[in-house]
Amino acid sequence: MAGKPAAPAKKAAAVPVAKKQPAAKPVLLSGDNPQIAKADGDAPVQAYIAAIPDDWRRALCARLDVLVEANVPQVLKAVRWNSPFYGIAGQGWFLGYHVFAKFIKVSFFKGASLNPPPEGGAGEDARWVNIHEGGLDEAQMVAWIQQAAALPGWGKN
Repeated sequence: MAGKPAAPAKKAAAVPVAKKQPAAKPVLLSGDNPQIAKADGDAPVQAYIAAIPDDWRRALCARLDVLVEANVPQVLKAVRWNSPFYGIAGQGWFLGYHVFAKFIKVSFFKGASLNPPPEGGAGEDARWVNIHEGGLDEAQMVAWIQQAAALPGWGKN
């Protein structure tokens, strides 16, 4: 129609750009123990280790993980009750550990059968050792890991 000015061009509606959300940091429970969901496999154990505050405790837990893998090639891993667990398929769990503010508690579920048994615990089966900064006796830990992996474990895995 002659004489009418052209309608101004409409601008395209702005499309909101989704912002990438930073990965949520795991919640640290009492003693800086990471809250990691129950799951099977190496990935949740590695997530647990990565979530420990970056001090001697993270390094110690990473070293424990390496020692178990090196001495128990068929090891199964999982996180249960906010703690890494290690076991043998069909045999059960033989070891777990838990982070505290001043030490790492390494539990052997059939530890009373180990030679020598770890110092902690008075129950029928389980024994544990509390490892403080600089206190890992690696040779003793390897001996316990090897012995524990050869025993029937605890629970089902």
